[in-house]
Amino acid sequence: MSDDERDAMPPRPDDADFPARRGPHCDGLEELDAAVATCRACPRLVAWREEVAAVKRSAFSEWDYWGRPVPGFGPGDAVLAIVGLAPAAHGGNRTGRMFTGDASGDVLYAALHAVGLASRAASTHIGDGLELRGVRITAPVHCAPPANRPTPAERDTCRAWLARELRLLRPTLRAAIALGAFGWQSLLPVLADAGWQVPRPRPAFAHGAEVRLPATDGGRELYLLGCYHPSRRNTFTGKVTASMIEEVLRRGAAIAGL
Repeated sequence: MSDDERDAMPPRPDDADFPARRGPHCDGLEELDAAVATCRACPRLVAWREEVAAVKRSAFSEWDYWGRPVPGFGPGDAVLAIVGLAPAAHGGNRTGRMFTGDASGDVLYAALHAVGLASRAASTHIGDGLELRGVRITAPVHCAPPANRPTPAERDTCRAWLARELRLLRPTLRAAIALGAFGWQSLLPVLADAGWQVPRPRPAFAHGAEVRLPATDGGRELYLLGCYHPSRRNTFTGKVTASMIEEVLRRGAAIAGL
């Protein structure tokens, strides 16, 4: 089969270039989220997420694990984006919602509720009534990775989903918060492709970092903020506290007009 013949065929979820071929053609977030959930482009991640979903953790033995890529969560007209790392094996990979069902999510959603950006202080499962107010939560990698460490190749394969998500949010998005260095470093090249000018050299991640990104497409500028990831390790050691996260969220909300 020639390259032209292959390109003319609809992309298959297990193709290595499925995100790159399918993502740019999603016309809205609903279509994008549905496409993300079918992706099987990274064999290592597929094998891991499905093994975890089959073996389960004893505390969740009665759960029917999601076991697929986890789409973004939040309204399609969000003015503030929160970008993490990847779903947790027994969190998002179990529940099917970003930052839901694990310790990191417990901290993040409590902080979002404390500053008025979430309707509830806890996110336990899809259909629990939780709503986000002007906020969209997503990640550079949509599958749970072994040891919470996606490879650079897996991050790059998944990038097309995040790029399309930001393009679809472009008309309303005013600020983005990167949770951790991985999210920050993954987000910068995508923002450059989505219509914002990223400084050279690229700004370094730090908690509380704030960078103004002028628009390159005639749209509005974007502010990028850094926040330590609310991982169990970071919160247990005190590297990040609830008040520190709330402070960054309040700043992002203020910039975005929430």
